[in-house]
Amino acid sequence: MKGTLMNSLALLATVSGVALAAAAFMLRSDDPQPPASTLDSLMDSTRKAEPMTATKEKKSTISRAGFDITRLSQERINTLAAPLSAEDSRVLLGKGTERAFCGNLLDNKLKGAYLCKLCGLPLFSSDAKFDSGTGWPSFFQPYDKDHIAYHKDSTLGMERVEINCTRCDGHLGHVFDDGPRPTGLRYCLNSASLTFSERDKDGNIPFTGDAQPIKMQTAYFAGGCFWGVEDRFQQLPGVISAVSGYQGGKVKDPDYKLVCTGTTDHAETVKIDFDPTKITYTQLLEKFFKFHDPTQLNRQGPDFGTQYRSAIFATDDEQLKAAQAFIAEQAKSDKFKSRKIVTQVAKVAEVGKFYPAEEYHQDYHEKHGGSCPLPE
Repeated sequence: MKGTLMNSLALLATVSGVALAAAAFMLRSDDPQPPASTLDSLMDSTRKAEPMTATKEKKSTISRAGFDITRLSQERINTLAAPLSAEDSRVLLGKGTERAFCGNLLDNKLKGAYLCKLCGLPLFSSDAKFDSGTGWPSFFQPYDKDHIAYHKDSTLGMERVEINCTRCDGHLGHVFDDGPRPTGLRYCLNSASLTFSERDKDGNIPFTGDAQPIKMQTAYFAGGCFWGVEDRFQQLPGVISAVSGYQGGKVKDPDYKLVCTGTTDHAETVKIDFDPTKITYTQLLEKFFKFHDPTQLNRQGPDFGTQYRSAIFATDDEQLKAAQAFIAEQAKSDKFKSRKIVTQVAKVAEVGKFYPAEEYHQDYHEKHGGSCPLPE
């Protein structure tokens, strides 16, 4: 199915070194963002990200760091704003600016995270804080790029880029292109827009209330061409992210061209991060058996080879037992009583780590339209 065209793309990706980092869906404060030499390029990159968040609601509501960033209702914002002081309200809601060198967080040297004072969303980490000499708390990158919204601001007779909290639209300050490496950006914040949460003795940030991240779980499924499997899982409510990659083989850092030789033993696998309060692991198993044919050995439709095998890679004993019990139950059903289920079931600790596939494989259906022979 992928044929000559995909082999050419794979070779091109190998030559250019394009790869999706394992942390692509979890950008934290210590992950460098792409350099932005001008504010125009920053705004352009923001606009390019908008179609993705608009077309897939789950991506617009769950950040890469696992926080719920669904836009709050005006009623909820009004409730949260009630206890604000007059000065905090002027800055956060009225797009005001506090006086230079007067903010209570300007000289804060403690380690932790700076949260939105209105809704509690983590916005910046102390690891990205620096002394800009401007009189306002300054950072070179956000805690998570999904947590910051950008708007052009033409007030005061100049054009600037305003930054707001993605979840509540609270005004934070502005971003400028005169910051330090690695981003070259200076996020200039009002202390009145922020609260600070200090790291505990174990180095963890004690998020509470609305600031708590979603307690995600991870699952791994291989069911033929990962383009279609990824696309189907992405459409399920409760699935936060789906990443195509390679797993179950014996070669470190494999690429698509090498996996296609059939000598590495890797399977085209999809890593699923999901919210267990919205969708359970058993429900994912049920969907997986609908998304592919578990009775086809080392193939799926027209795709042949061990890389297209059916497999479930469990993260722990609980997932392993659940997968084994599910398959045993399915084997007794009318649907599979005359067809043997050949799905491999093993623990991640036994088969090895998951390697994200090259960037051009990610969201392939979304980029190019569906083309895999998946069951309807």
